[in-house]
Amino acid sequence: MVKNATVFECTACGARYPRPLGKCGACGAWGSIEELKGTLRRSLDRAGSAFGTRHFQGPVPLPSVEVEENPRAATGLEELDRVLGGGVVPGMVVLLGGEPGIGKSTLLLQWAARAVGLVLYASGEESERQIKLRAQRLGAENPQIHLLAETDVREILAAAEHLKPSLLMVDSIQTLFDPDFESSAGSVSQVRGCAQLLARWAKATGTPLVLVGHVTKDGSLAGPKVLEHLVDTVLAFEGDRHHHHRLLRALKNRFGAAFELGVFAMTERGLVPAEGNPFFLDAEARPGCAATVVLNGTRPVVVEIQALVASAGLGIPRRTALGIDGQRLAMLCAVAERRGGVQLHDRDVYVNVAGGLEVEDPSADLAVIAALASSATGRILAEKTLFLGEVGLTGEVRPVAQLPLRLQEGARLGFVSAAIPAAGLEGRPALPCHAERSVERLRAKAWLRERSEEE
Repeated sequence: MVKNATVFECTACGARYPRPLGKCGACGAWGSIEELKGTLRRSLDRAGSAFGTRHFQGPVPLPSVEVEENPRAATGLEELDRVLGGGVVPGMVVLLGGEPGIGKSTLLLQWAARAVGLVLYASGEESERQIKLRAQRLGAENPQIHLLAETDVREILAAAEHLKPSLLMVDSIQTLFDPDFESSAGSVSQVRGCAQLLARWAKATGTPLVLVGHVTKDGSLAGPKVLEHLVDTVLAFEGDRHHHHRLLRALKNRFGAAFELGVFAMTERGLVPAEGNPFFLDAEARPGCAATVVLNGTRPVVVEIQALVASAGLGIPRRTALGIDGQRLAMLCAVAERRGGVQLHDRDVYVNVAGGLEVEDPSADLAVIAALASSATGRILAEKTLFLGEVGLTGEVRPVAQLPLRLQEGARLGFVSAAIPAAGLEGRPALPCHAERSVERLRAKAWLRERSEEE
């Protein structure tokens, strides 16, 4: 009789090895390799089961595949519909991740309360009573919501086959287990196996599926990477629990644009769409402040870049960045000094994006340099002016994508002028624009007017 070979698996990334190791060669984690016990059943076929093999019909020619025009089902939450691409597609599998206490369960319950048809809400973290109390507080007591406190994925699938819901929600995938595995809930094998069963059932029945996922201490989704490849859409719910704004991002979306942004405000009655522009405060003009417009997917957002240039007290200048990449800030400081004549080599530089937004759009380069020049010289930038442009190492200001859309958003918020690259003047812009080609000429222009910090 042939003896089964022992397999060891990394609990962090899912890589498998024939023998135990101290460090995983795939992800670099220490002490994460454990023996894999139990195997998934070869046959998932069960009598009357929607997640069995009875739907397999073999290969079919591409022209013979019938495609139905299924309209998207709106979730009832405007910001969520924006991120999903207009609503939910039949059979869509969504993975929602976020920090503990950020509001994932609140978002799910509000989504379920506004859904059309029967909703099965399966929770492995809370009891029915806890969910009922939250529903009362949020005003989300929809009689079409059916609650199930269960961690056995087979029991959840059996309940879903019996109720035939129009939407299935599971909170969370890390709490589920499959009896076919001997490993504990939350392990790589359990997360992968349970997610595959649920996704297969959702595709076979055309039922939208929402999975809640935990995140690690570095902010990435916990579990194997195959979990993100398995689903259709990956949503990241972000924000500081000490502030009332919450950001919903689409990191992956097979049915819409990725990197869309939805902005919510956390209130006593739950999550509501944020009004106006929460990342820009129309305050009095001050040295070191510049406004720009960044794109998150197709959504333009006006943000304020704040810079502070101070004397280096310890002799070694610091470069501190909040909301932008630190290496990019160091590069922009070098360009501002070498090409723009702003003395920074012996000064501390602090740059912050007001409102807590993470900015990766290179169009904010010009606003960063303008804020640095304003703070270093004590001059205030021209009021109601936007700064849009990517800055290169030679000091040139390059054009940015979707410039008319950015200018239109700025005009909507009351901005009256903009400094943009000279190559971005095609067509009629929404704002009067000062076209420039280099950082040196931009610094010498009249939009830097005299006014000291003491004033």
